[in-house]
Amino acid sequence: MKEIYHNILYSIFEGKKMLAILIDPDKMALQQLSAFIQKVNLSMATHIFVGGSTVEDHLTEALVFELQKHTKLPIVLFPGDITQISEHADALLFLSLISGDNPDYLIKKHISAVAQLRHSNLEVIPTGYVLIENGKETSVEKVTQTKPIPRQNIQQIIDTAKAGELLGMKLIYLESGSGALQPIPAEIICAVKNELNIPLIVGGGIRTAQELEIAYQSGADLVVIGTAFEDDDTFFEELKLVL
Repeated sequence: MKEIYHNILYSIFEGKKMLAILIDPDKMALQQLSAFIQKVNLSMATHIFVGGSTVEDHLTEALVFELQKHTKLPIVLFPGDITQISEHADALLFLSLISGDNPDYLIKKHISAVAQLRHSNLEVIPTGYVLIENGKETSVEKVTQTKPIPRQNIQQIIDTAKAGELLGMKLIYLESGSGALQPIPAEIICAVKNELNIPLIVGGGIRTAQELEIAYQSGADLVVIGTAFEDDDTFFEELKLVL
């Protein structure tokens, strides 16, 4: 399965809501995967994202390989490091942490990944990753040694996202971090969306159907949810309210 980016654009054109379920290989045991994915397949989910800030070597490969047995949804890598690249996935978000100033996560790790990607069949999608403060330190901050943009600095968030687009990114990903205390405010999503001509992904801190709907109404083209399902997979039932 390829043409993931094209299908995202088409879904936006058709006015369809997109939802990615984020699975962290460090937090999902393979023996639990089949039952979990059955619920994903019956939900409104349109994509499966796989990745985490810190993941043991080979866990991503094993998880993605197993996922392919249980779902026809596109599997998109959301890697925290080059060790999380798997040829069994359909696409890779080639993330550049444009909200931070650590050159490793702006370009250096990407250079290291080229040897793996040069002859890869993965669809590589350049993605500007913008981390926004949510009230607590996240694992992304710890791993990348960068600070998120304060949520009150809305113009800086807008300009950072727009700079990503002007640099040639195909997606902008607004993220408040795994386990965020609060989702990204509607005001920020709306302000960023109004500046962009490329798809907007929003993730972090969304734990209710109402918060999900607010993200869509504010301009998110694709919403990513992970922690809510890790804490309580009955959240799938609540999502039916958004349809």
